[in-house]
Amino acid sequence: MRLLERNDCGELIFTQDFVDDNIPKYAILSHTWGAETDEVTYKDMIDGIEKSKPGYNKIRFCGEQASVDGLQYFWVDTCCIDKLNFPEVSEAINSMFRWYRGAEKCYVYLSDVHAPISDENNQSFESLWQSQFRKSRWFTRGWTLQELIAPVSVEFFSGEGRRLGDRNSLGQEIFEITGIPLDALQGSPLSHFAVSERLSWANDRDTKRKEDKAYSLMGLFDIYMPLIYGEGSTNAFVRLHEQIDKRTSNKTANSTDIDDLYEQGT
Repeated sequence: MRLLERNDCGELIFTQDFVDDNIPKYAILSHTWGAETDEVTYKDMIDGIEKSKPGYNKIRFCGEQASVDGLQYFWVDTCCIDKLNFPEVSEAINSMFRWYRGAEKCYVYLSDVHAPISDENNQSFESLWQSQFRKSRWFTRGWTLQELIAPVSVEFFSGEGRRLGDRNSLGQEIFEITGIPLDALQGSPLSHFAVSERLSWANDRDTKRKEDKAYSLMGLFDIYMPLIYGEGSTNAFVRLHEQIDKRTSNKTANSTDIDDLYEQGT
């Protein structure tokens, strides 16, 4: 796991690559991607051009907020994965749920929710952002489902970096937006929820690459499988369901879900 930290000069630098038995405490960012050309990549960081891109603002925000929370290290998917290295990408996607679950803090950066500086205890402060919060693109993306559920602590921030609340204080709103039960949001084991129910949480979400709609659900079922981009969403969902069957040994219950999976994949 490749983490970022702020050096004594306030610059963001990569650490060594950590493995499971020595990963330090870290914060993690959840966000929606902008245009590919706007996002800071691993190569941009290596080449030292990261500050020239709009996506640097949320990386800087994550580092600053981590520092406020007493955390030296943090992780951001846009630049902490070398996306030109497919084995690294595959390992990262299969590890993603675990990485979010292992974070001390998960910061949800909502670039389309705006809360300018004001008295955040004032009722007008909430009225500025609550309607935008309910319509945020973050709730429509496939990968952010696991980023909402996996971490121990999930905090929401506006595009200006203002704290809006956390998964507990905003639990009712999140339930109304997503349909995910409050006990799931509050940490009940995912095994307590039926396969069909967990699959339904992704019904109104989408991903840029069709296969990712299936791959982004792997962590919700504690399964791992190789990525085969180009196989199409139907084949990806079939493989996902095969792995779910192996995990649950509940062929009868899952047999009715396969039609739903085909519908989602087409």
